[in-house]
Amino acid sequence: MILYPAIDLKDGNCVRLYKGEMEQATVFSDNPAAQASAFADQGAEWLHLVDLNGAFAGAPVNAAAVEAILAAVSIPCQLGGGIRDMATIEAWLDKGLRRVILGTVAVENPQLVKDAARAFPGQVAVGIDARNGRVATKGWAEDTEVEMTDLAKAFEDAGVAAIIYTDIDRDGAMQGPNVETTAALARATSIPVIASGGVSSLEDLIALRDCGAPLNGAISGRALYDGKLDLAEALKTLKA
Repeated sequence: MILYPAIDLKDGNCVRLYKGEMEQATVFSDNPAAQASAFADQGAEWLHLVDLNGAFAGAPVNAAAVEAILAAVSIPCQLGGGIRDMATIEAWLDKGLRRVILGTVAVENPQLVKDAARAFPGQVAVGIDARNGRVATKGWAEDTEVEMTDLAKAFEDAGVAAIIYTDIDRDGAMQGPNVETTAALARATSIPVIASGGVSSLEDLIALRDCGAPLNGAISGRALYDGKLDLAEALKTLKA
């Protein structure tokens, strides 16, 4: 299981939100590239990047910060937030991103996800962000009636590389991940699932690893910045 350190970008800074609320952002670094390098130096195999402003704007906003990260590290990076058309997908992949994450468009334009997955095999993931099992879009600002499991199954044969599932009410709250729901989603689809939201301790990672479902990985942000989760120790534990 892969541990993906998260770098959430707001106004060019590394931040963490509390339950997706933009006005409840804590700034952890004003140098995202340096933060990315620090994670890479500690042994991270992947980085998870989010353009928070872009998720609300519907187009890339923190492009300069993302490009600086890509220039600073050699490990693969995945990015979500504001990626809602084929031109933007292609542009980011051309700039060196290993994988783009499509969230809002997965609900509003699922055909784009399928077309992109076909055009860029292994480089397109679907972001499923949910409250109480229902998907939220546009930076988590809009709730839908779409059931998260139904959305995942809609891309079963599309060639999607991964599903990043975020329990919004756990995100940034340091209350632990929703292990049961994450495992149920992973069992419901053949697409690899990455857990996000609430991963705040080594015990949380072990619980996800041993949940009985084949998770691809887990994303953690605030716990790494706060020092509650030691990246090197976590990586060693997951490889054991």
